[in-house]
This record gives sequence, structure tokens and C-alpha cells, in this order.
Amino acid sequence: MKTWKKIAIGAGGAVLVAAIAGIAVYQSHKNVVTVQTGKAQRMDLVSVVSASGEIKPKTFVNIGANAFGKITRLYVKEGDRVKRGQMLVQLENVQSAADMDAMQASLDAARTDAAAAEAGLNTSMADLNRAKSDLERSDMDWSRAQGLYKDALVAKSEYDMQKANHQTAVAGLAQAQARVAQAKAQKDSADRRIEQANANLVHATDVLKKTTYEAPFDGVITNLPVREGETVVIGIQNAPGSTLMTLADLSVITAEVKVDETDIVNVQMGQPVQVSIDAIPKKTFKAIVTQIGDNAIVRSTGVSTSQQASTSQEAKDFKVVVTLQDPPDDLRPGLSATAKITTATKSNVLTIPIQSLTIRTQGDLVPKDEKGSVQAAAPQKDLAKEKQEIQGVFILRNKKAEFIPVDTGIAGTTDIEVINGLKDGDEIVTGSYKVLRTLRPGSSVKIDNAAPKKEEEESS
Repeated sequence: MKTWKKIAIGAGGAVLVAAIAGIAVYQSHKNVVTVQTGKAQRMDLVSVVSASGEIKPKTFVNIGANAFGKITRLYVKEGDRVKRGQMLVQLENVQSAADMDAMQASLDAARTDAAAAEAGLNTSMADLNRAKSDLERSDMDWSRAQGLYKDALVAKSEYDMQKANHQTAVAGLAQAQARVAQAKAQKDSADRRIEQANANLVHATDVLKKTTYEAPFDGVITNLPVREGETVVIGIQNAPGSTLMTLADLSVITAEVKVDETDIVNVQMGQPVQVSIDAIPKKTFKAIVTQIGDNAIVRSTGVSTSQQASTSQEAKDFKVVVTLQDPPDDLRPGLSATAKITTATKSNVLTIPIQSLTIRTQGDLVPKDEKGSVQAAAPQKDLAKEKQEIQGVFILRNKKAEFIPVDTGIAGTTDIEVINGLKDGDEIVTGSYKVLRTLRPGSSVKIDNAAPKKEEEESS
């Protein structure tokens, strides 16, 4: 055989061997999934719930109009600090002051009438006592006259005169008793008129008092929407009255935030909080949870569920109040704030990235070659069991992805606690999201922890 033929045969054999090897390599990589991995490791974990809201003083009051009238004097301006009892506003009070003076005069007149009635009662009582004395003397004279007349010692005329005198004394006593009863009725009537006049005076005094407004506590005027000369009105049904001003006690500042219903179960009284305020960037303030709302608030309307006639499937929040410690003096109500509530803290716990957690059904864990026969033979209750969801992660063993169910604990910003199912140092699949969503147990994998491509990020 010629040399060139030998070379050609050798070259052909080499090409054939290379082709066979290439096909084998291609087949071996055909079902390999490229994944990103991480390690289960121990670290300190802090669970935080974030919520947004606004700054509010713990104690504040909207001072509204209690009477109809024109503002004649405004003693404060917005931003002023006031003391308890300090005069704030004066409304027009000519009529109410005149009414109070008239009621005072009526009360004085009623008291005078009562004094006169009491004097008349005393006079009537004196007349009654005199009538009783006259009747006693008349009784004795009449008894004596009866005895003398029986013994024929007095004339018939004398006897008749004593009898008439006795009857007159009896009538005088009855008349005196009637005058006493009348005087008592007049005295009671005068006392009732005093009570009536006093009640009218209280009413007039209250109406007059509602034309002046004093500070109910020490604080700062944070809102003053009115001016001198304006007319204010009181509120009626379905129509709010005029708001004169808002007084706030800025010694205790809070942040009122709304916590999502899925996080509220982890929020407890006294938990530490970090508050950031949009108007004061790059600075946080320490606070604690001091109030947790009991009623859910519909996020779209801001109305409590207890005030709704029907149920709603919309997202809901709960009001949480946190009290700031050592707030700055320039803090003002209404500033937007974000609260980060520390709900749990654990040291040296086994953690994994949150993104590595995935869900599989019981049926997904059945080997592919056995799945068809298992489903064909399984009763209905077992088919329902196969649809039960299991939380777990994929770990790498012998270059294959194995699904391991895990129990989790508290969650941090990027990591979550693993209570059981893994051990320190286990290599787990962390991405990509698209791979974790479709990865099957037992799949061959290839590790590529390079930065993900932009297209892959967008598709995930």
C-alpha cells in the first residue's frame, strides 16, 4: 500500500474518532442545566418590617368653632408657643354678654322675691302663733262662761258673746293656717324661680364662654387657617364647622405608619425602630413601637374595615405608632417618614439566600421514569396528595440537583433562617430565577457563578 493511502486512512480514522468523541460530549451536555450556587452559612440575622407614614405629635387638638360669630381678636400666630389657659381667640360677644347680664338681673330679682316670700312666710307664722294663743284664751273663757251660765251666774247675752268670741278664734286659727300654707307656696315658687334664673344664667354664661378660646395644654400653634374679621360657624349634621387652629404638644413626637397585613403579626409593643425622614436625609432616629391598631384599613380608601358594610378583598394595612426618642427641635407634623421595625434578632443561625427557596409539589419529586406508572396506579386521594406544595431548596450532590425540604424561621433583608433540612456549608442552587422555576430533581447541573447576562435578568 502506498504511503499516501496509509496517511489518508489514518486521517480518516482520526476524524471518525474525533466525531464520535464530539457526539458523546454533546450528548453528555445536552441535558445539563447551568446554575448559580451559594453556601448555607451561619450569620447574625435581623428581621425588619418596613412601613411608611408621616410624623405626628402624640397629643394634638383641632380647635373648632363652638359658636357663630366674627373673630374680633386673634391673640396668636402660627408657630407660637402657648401655655395652658392662655387666650387664643375672641369672637364677637355683644349679644351673648347682654344675655348674660339680663339673666344675672333676673336671678337677682328672683332672689329678692324669694326674700320677700320668706318674710311673708315668717309673718304668717307669727299670725298663726297669735291665732293659736287667741284660741287658747277663748277656749278658757268659753269653758268658764258655760259653767257660769249653767249655774245662772251670767246673763244670756254674756254667754252668747263668749260663744261668738270662741267661734271667731277658731276661724282666725284656720285663716292663719291658710295664710301660712299660701306663704309656703309663694316661698317655694320663689325658690323655683331662683333655680330657673340660675339655669338661664348658666346657659348664657356658657354661650358667652364659647366666644373665647383658651389653650387646653402647653404646645405650639401648628396650623392657623383663619384671620381677624372672618366669620366662623359651628358644625351641624354632615357639615363640619370652622377650624380655628391646631395646637400640638411637640414634646412627644411620633411617626404614624401603615404596616402590611402580612407583617403585622410580627410587630409587638416595645420593639426598636429606626425612623428616616425625607426632609432630613442621611440621618435616622431611634424609636420604639407604642401603639398597634386593632382594625385593618383598606389601602385604596383609607377606611377602617369596621366602618364598611361589606367585606373587601383589597390589600389592607394596620396603623402602627412609633414614638421617637430625642427628636430634633425642627421636626414638624406631616413630614413623610419611613420606619424600619426590628421584629426579631438571632445570632449565629444557619441562613440561605431568600431567592434560593422554591416550591415543588409532591408529584414533582417522583422520578420521571416512575411518574407515569405511579399516577396510573394511584387512587384519587393519592393524586390530591401529589399536588401538596413543599418548600425547599436544591443542593448539589455529585453534580446533580437534589431537592431538600426545609423549615424556615425569621427572614432578613436578603437571607432567611433555616431551622432544619440543611447543614453548614451545603452548596445550594441560588439562581437564576428562571432555572429555579423549572429545575427538576436529579437534573445534571453546571456551575456558573459569573454575573448574569442582562437578557437573563430581564427574562427572570
